[in-house]
Amino acid sequence: MPKHSWENMGYTFLVVLLLMLLASSLRIVQEYERGVIFRLGRCVGARGPGIIFLIPGIERMQKVDLRVITMDVPTQEVITKDNVTVKVNAVVYFRVLNPVDSVIKVYDFIKATSQLSQTTLRSVLGQSELDELLAHRDAINQRLQNIIDEGTEPWGIKVGTVEVKDVELPPNMQRAMAAQAEAERERRAKLIHADGEFQASKTLAEAAEIISKNPATIQLRYLQTLREIAVNQSSTVIFPLPIDLIKPFLEMAGSLNPGEKNE
Repeated sequence: MPKHSWENMGYTFLVVLLLMLLASSLRIVQEYERGVIFRLGRCVGARGPGIIFLIPGIERMQKVDLRVITMDVPTQEVITKDNVTVKVNAVVYFRVLNPVDSVIKVYDFIKATSQLSQTTLRSVLGQSELDELLAHRDAINQRLQNIIDEGTEPWGIKVGTVEVKDVELPPNMQRAMAAQAEAERERRAKLIHADGEFQASKTLAEAAEIISKNPATIQLRYLQTLREIAVNQSSTVIFPLPIDLIKPFLEMAGSLNPGEKNE
């Protein structure tokens, strides 16, 4: 084979080798990512986004996602402060603030955050009573967020929100709470009814006082009652006639017959 053919093959091989080295040394980092660079095993910082050039065989890169991560905390069985066993799960929203710390200070920051969230959930709810868990959910969520965020801060992780999703009560506790709620509704209904009776009695007392000052109003009320009863023609009602109502007529009849009175 001619000498120039060997030289051409050598040049071609060299160009292909250079292209392969160039391709292996270029990395593309997305806008929501950062690349943590290690040079001969030593971390030299984070780069990106864009095209990153690595020295082949000397530098390597590990990508870290900076977007918010939504993580479900598995259901935990918790004994509250007032000795009630409940099953609770939650959701945690967090993201990476320092990509270097999230790589070199913890092996797997997602798994570590999950384990910390589970233990914190059991600890905080174990120090709370059932009524507090049901009625003051926002305060408990805030306590969980503060504790978990404090634990993940050395790893470069920021916990933004922690929400307790479901609280599963034992069946006997559900029945007891349903009975308590029913008793509370009955108590409120009786109070409202009693208050209505009280207001009605006050109104009737005031009306009776006004009527007692004018006897004519008693007669008018009597006649009105008779009229209301007379509307229903399907029944017979025996209604006592007050003597005060017919007394004027008796006196009139006596004045017309004075002779009968003298006899």
